This record gives sequence, structure tokens and C-alpha cells, in this order.
Amino acid sequence: MQKRWLTGVILAAVILVIILIGSTEALAAVITIFIFGGVWEYNKIVFGKGFIKEKIESLIFSVLIPVAILYGNNQILIAVITFCILSVFILFLWQVKESTIDISSVAKVIFGMMYIPFLISHFILLRMLENGVLWVLFVLVLAFAGDTAALYIGKYFGKNKLIIAISPGKTVEGTIGLVCGSVVACLIFSYFCLPEISMVHIFILSFVGSIIGQLGDLCESAIKRNYGLKDASSLLPGHGGLLDRMDCLIFIVPFVYYYRIFVIG
Repeated sequence: MQKRWLTGVILAAVILVIILIGSTEALAAVITIFIFGGVWEYNKIVFGKGFIKEKIESLIFSVLIPVAILYGNNQILIAVITFCILSVFILFLWQVKESTIDISSVAKVIFGMMYIPFLISHFILLRMLENGVLWVLFVLVLAFAGDTAALYIGKYFGKNKLIIAISPGKTVEGTIGLVCGSVVACLIFSYFCLPEISMVHIFILSFVGSIIGQLGDLCESAIKRNYGLKDASSLLPGHGGLLDRMDCLIFIVPFVYYYRIFVIG
């Protein structure tokens, strides 16, 4: 627990400084680094040893997509994603042997590209909005306040397992604590930092967002369990890997972004 808190505080302090005083480009650079690390871990999980070509493709895409979002528009982003998908299939054909045709490697690369680089890059889109800095902070408050509440409520009061086959440590009580922690923290944050946004919107964002984040966590756990792993890596002491820290954010940030532009306006 001490390692977890120390790592979390240091990481949060660095990210907070970059968000508050850095430019959109600076945040995009950090997001790209996290994406690259997450894809690296994903490759180790789903491919194991070998598959060098597929791993290189995935890492290239992990940079191309956030760059396209930062400097391009929707058409450029769609063009880049299309190029990536076509490239994966075409390069796959070059190595096909009659006795070893296995299309699953193509599916793993394309899924990884959409799951990590595309979804996490919504942080860049969110940062580009009016009051983008505050909305990025809102997402982090939503995710990590709920995660902290879930950790302690689940530890001291958790009795009923949530989905034991996927994540044995998660409990129903911890999930309730997660939702309550996210809602309370977001309401407080928004009262001081986003007073122009209706508390009804904030409640919906935090309530639904916390549940979506938990589902994101469980989806990442399902990927790891499928390959017999508990953590994506041991990069962050007390936390696991980068992917283990981004799992809920992968689902939360697109939800907040689209709610912000389509519902709040």
C-alpha cells in the first residue's frame, strides 16, 4: 500500500503539472508516451514472444493516431485508421504460408489499435475544447477518486464478489464505494471549477462514468485473465503496469468527451 501511494502521488504530481502549465502539445506528448507504453504491454500480453512485425506495427500506430488527432481533423483521422487497417492485412499476406494461416494476429493488432491509441487519444480532443484543462482534470478526478474509494471500501467492507472469474479482488461493496466516491468528488470539483455546468449533468457524468470506468477495468482484466496474467507489467510499483492504470480511463474519457460535445454542447 505504501508503494502504491508513493507511486500514485509522484505520477499524479507530474501529470498535474503538465496539465496545468503545459500546452495541448505537451499533454499530447505525454498521452502518446502512455499509449506507447500501454501498447507495448498489450503486445506482451496477447503475442508473448515473437510476432516482431505485428508488435512494430502496433507501436507505429500508437504514435500515428494521437498525432493525427492533434494535428489533423476527422477526415485525416479516418484516413490514418483506414491506412493502418489496410496495412495490417496487406503485410499479413506477405508472410502467409499454406500450412500456417492464422488471421488472429491481424485481429489482435487492429483491436489493440482501436482499444488503446484511439480511445485514450480522446484526452487530446477533450483538451482542445473550451476549458479543456478543467475537463481533463474532471476525468482524472472521476477515475481516481472512485478508484481510491473502491480500494478502501472493498478492503474493509467487501464481502460479495463482483465477477470472480475476471477480477477476484473486486467486490459489490467496493463498486458501490467507487460510484459514491466518484459522484461526491466530481460534484465538489465542479462546484469550484466548472460552476457553469449544471449539477444534473455532473451527476450523470460521474454516476454513469464511474460505472463505465469499472467496466473498462473489468475488460482489461478479462484480457489479462485470458492469457493467465494478473498485471500488465511491473512498471509501476504497487499498481502493476501502465495499462493497469489506464484501464478505466480508456472507457471514461470517450464517454465524457461525447457527453460534453453532444449533450452539454
